[in-house]
Amino acid sequence: MRNILGASIVLFVVGQALAQDVKVEKYQLSNGMTVILHEDHALPVACINTWFYVGSKDEAPGRSGFAHLFEHLMFMGTRRVPGSQFDFLMETGGGFNNASTSEDRTNYFSYGPSSLLPTLLWLDADRLEDLGKEMTKDKLDKQREVVRNERRQTSEMQPYGRADLMITELMYPPDHPYHHTVIGSHADLEAGTLRDVKDFFARYYVPNNASLVVAGDFDSNEIKPLIEKLFGTLPRGAQPVHLIAGPAKIDDVRRVTYYDQVQFARTTFVYHSPAHFQPGDAEMDLAAAVLADGKSSRLYKRLVFDDKIATDVSAAQSSMLLGSLFMIEVTATQGVSLDKIEQVTDEVIGEYLANGPTQEELDRHKTGIEYKSVEGLESILTKADKLNEYQFTYGEPNSFKRDLDRYRNAPPAAVLDWSKKTMTPQARLMMRVLPENKGVASPRETRPGLASQRPFTPEMPDSFKLSNGVEVRHW
Repeated sequence: MRNILGASIVLFVVGQALAQDVKVEKYQLSNGMTVILHEDHALPVACINTWFYVGSKDEAPGRSGFAHLFEHLMFMGTRRVPGSQFDFLMETGGGFNNASTSEDRTNYFSYGPSSLLPTLLWLDADRLEDLGKEMTKDKLDKQREVVRNERRQTSEMQPYGRADLMITELMYPPDHPYHHTVIGSHADLEAGTLRDVKDFFARYYVPNNASLVVAGDFDSNEIKPLIEKLFGTLPRGAQPVHLIAGPAKIDDVRRVTYYDQVQFARTTFVYHSPAHFQPGDAEMDLAAAVLADGKSSRLYKRLVFDDKIATDVSAAQSSMLLGSLFMIEVTATQGVSLDKIEQVTDEVIGEYLANGPTQEELDRHKTGIEYKSVEGLESILTKADKLNEYQFTYGEPNSFKRDLDRYRNAPPAAVLDWSKKTMTPQARLMMRVLPENKGVASPRETRPGLASQRPFTPEMPDSFKLSNGVEVRHW
């Protein structure tokens, strides 16, 4: 047993060292596209990962959801790869693809056997050149409906989902880039025109607004000429203007209540918090872990285990480029009022803010964060995405150690200081979601009958005379 444990520790330490330094080659094509190459010959597989520096924050007023809509439109085919041939060529070769959109970027990735890598590169270069030119209203209408249905399935029809969609609107003013959701509104998606789509593509889907990572089992000397041929010959576009904003804040307690088809009531505490990768961001990740990560965490132990007034507790630092949101969610046990939930939660938060996290708590969660980071890098897809994330953030893709050091070097005093700055009881959103009582008859369902009649005797007036003899009767 001791030998197995010792071997595990050695492997973890070796993994730590490897995770801190990922060898890359970074260069820029003449059209402005950033290229990052990482050779990994552990398995005969390869992937490409492209970040376009456009997210929902860059959408024009009245056109929310456009950045995410392009996730779908990018697979609608071109002259060389019509219809569903993009997926067909990739999947018949043993590969797959997907994409994701956030407030700040849109990411496309493809994966497959090493032999498929030239095809993966060709497919992406082809759609970057021609997809915008060959977009049609029919393609737009099809994917517009797909996205609207996705909004229904992933948010509106999910428990608490409709309330969650309102958080950004309540936390950011209407002119802030984060005021609307990534998925967009039905009205904006419906209002979008083919001209809007073509303009969006021409503005943001240009080589000088993209970073391409190629990772896996390949020879850089062989792949670089192909990248130059396929991507380097694409025309440079005008430099896109990205929307920016100062840190958002609220100066009061905002209380809202929604009803949903849920079994248990839930309350959510929302605070403005430090921006992604900025001072305080890692500290609030650690604060979330101390408060609600695991059965021994502060909130879980008190609300779920000890007092048994909650069925679930979670906390998270939702990190974004222009400023983040720190959220605590507590789902109440049947019959427990949310007033009670909020009172006890504030007691736990107050105790935490009075004394701070312990070194033991932080060490435990720092180890967990480091382990997940090392474990995640076993996937070539995860590694490629991290390289692009660090390039986007730091301008240096090999920033694994720099990222982990944010957590390693966070002492209890710093975590407490940022927690006090963030979890301000006088400036936060308090959102409640209550169950719709559809199974309970409302007392307003039936119109009442007439009340019973009672004998009526009119009140007699007071009578008196004025000095001039006029008689007055006063009721």
